[in-house]
Amino acid sequence: MSAPNCFLIGLQEIGASLMVNRTAQWRILIAACFTFLFAQVCTPSAHAQQGFTLQNVVEEARKLAKKPFQMEGAVPEFLLKVGYDDWRDIRFDPSRALWQREKLPFTVQFFHPGFYYDRTVVIHTIDSTGVRPVRFSTDLFDYGKNEFKDKVPANLGFAGFRIHYPINTPHYQDEVTVFLGASYFRAVAKNMGYGISARGLAIDTALSTGEEFPFFKKFWIVRPAPGDKKITLYALLDSPSLTGAYRYVITPGKETVMDVTSRLFFRKSVQKLGIAPLTSMFFYGENDRQRFWDDYRPEVHDSDGLMIATSTGEWLWRPLTNPRTLQIHSFQCPNPVGFGLIQRDLDFDHYQDLEGRYENRPSAWISAVGKWGDGRVELIQIPSEKEIHDNITAFWVPSRLPEASQPIWYSYKISWHFPGPSRPPAGRVTATRIAKGKDDKTKTFILDFAGGKLETLAPDKPLTAVITVVDPKAKLIEHQLYKNSVTKGWRLVFQITFEEPGSLDKVLPQSKRAPTELRAFLKLGESALTETWTYAYQP
Repeated sequence: MSAPNCFLIGLQEIGASLMVNRTAQWRILIAACFTFLFAQVCTPSAHAQQGFTLQNVVEEARKLAKKPFQMEGAVPEFLLKVGYDDWRDIRFDPSRALWQREKLPFTVQFFHPGFYYDRTVVIHTIDSTGVRPVRFSTDLFDYGKNEFKDKVPANLGFAGFRIHYPINTPHYQDEVTVFLGASYFRAVAKNMGYGISARGLAIDTALSTGEEFPFFKKFWIVRPAPGDKKITLYALLDSPSLTGAYRYVITPGKETVMDVTSRLFFRKSVQKLGIAPLTSMFFYGENDRQRFWDDYRPEVHDSDGLMIATSTGEWLWRPLTNPRTLQIHSFQCPNPVGFGLIQRDLDFDHYQDLEGRYENRPSAWISAVGKWGDGRVELIQIPSEKEIHDNITAFWVPSRLPEASQPIWYSYKISWHFPGPSRPPAGRVTATRIAKGKDDKTKTFILDFAGGKLETLAPDKPLTAVITVVDPKAKLIEHQLYKNSVTKGWRLVFQITFEEPGSLDKVLPQSKRAPTELRAFLKLGESALTETWTYAYQP
């Protein structure tokens, strides 16, 4: 019931009381009722704050999709020509952060446009007084050694923002989430450093027609209340092919969780739609020694594997590689339980990087909410000569898309976390290593498994390995499975031999030959005790 209607009904009830009751107590009660009802009509309070919901963004996205796409938020050319160090020298004044003076649990700081960030976004706040814009001003920034402050337009706008919350100590607000550039965002949990990123959406990634990068053009951030442990924001997505309305409810902590709800409206059809995309970096690691890097560090990566939980109860683990050529692999996964890019190796000794601290990089896990329908998880691995490039992408692709006039919904959770025993609940692969076999046509694979029931099994238990080779030109020739006395897990060692290449294969470069798909898991009797390891070996 609306406040005006409550007010009218209240007046009627109070009027009836006046006719019958004239005592002092009733006069006090009547005055109190008038005060309360007047406050309901004249004070916005929570009613105004609750008046803006995801539906407001949905309606804006729906209307925007009916109009031709227009690029907005242009940034002056001189700001796009500044170098990275110059752009980094432009620093937001923390004392001007949103809600800093009010000592609220969350505060928000903003990024200046320039360098790679070639468009601005519109940012609003939502509080008890309604919706209001956050105004750009050069006074919000310290430009350091840069001398172009006077050339910056007064109404330029922001490139993005970051959210702060005390996750490591109760007295310091750590940076926990950043929304910056296209539809990219990233987050950390307790004791983490930044690494993997997420995106709002991926369109036509790794297609010959070229990828389309949708971007968030507007944000609405809900003012938190004292004591709040989560913060809500809304975002409007735009691109030539579609628009989208998003809600993010962010709960930072030991595991930072984002509850995401999205609705998409198509301007035109797309060939490939990537839902809940993740972007990471794999330069080299223990399982990928096909190149030699003159570097003191044993491994360099933000993530070391793709993990998938299927609706059939199977868990898959695909170690990442830095391939010689573009690699695209699909995993059929209708109604997925979840998927993610995981940094499973958390041992500093395996990285030896005191600056990068790759052992502290987060894993990101997508948990599907509801039935997503038929589709696949796609993994894209791009060759990279430098660790500064994100060369790994994973997302879920629906098998069918609706007509352009039909909107679609997707909801999911993103968990930014350190890997633990719940994902997967059984044994897992802790290391993948590859070595030369007994001759040039043979490769040896060494897999270490741990976790679940594996560590409690005695060495004489009749544990068995199930190994599958999906390649008519390769075959398994031998394998051994034994207890790893150091890790208390189990080690599987097997060898694959490859036939001499045929006439067609001899013509093709080695990097163009189809990879050999391998699968392996451990079981006791008929019960699987581990996830399924999968690997695409390029001979």
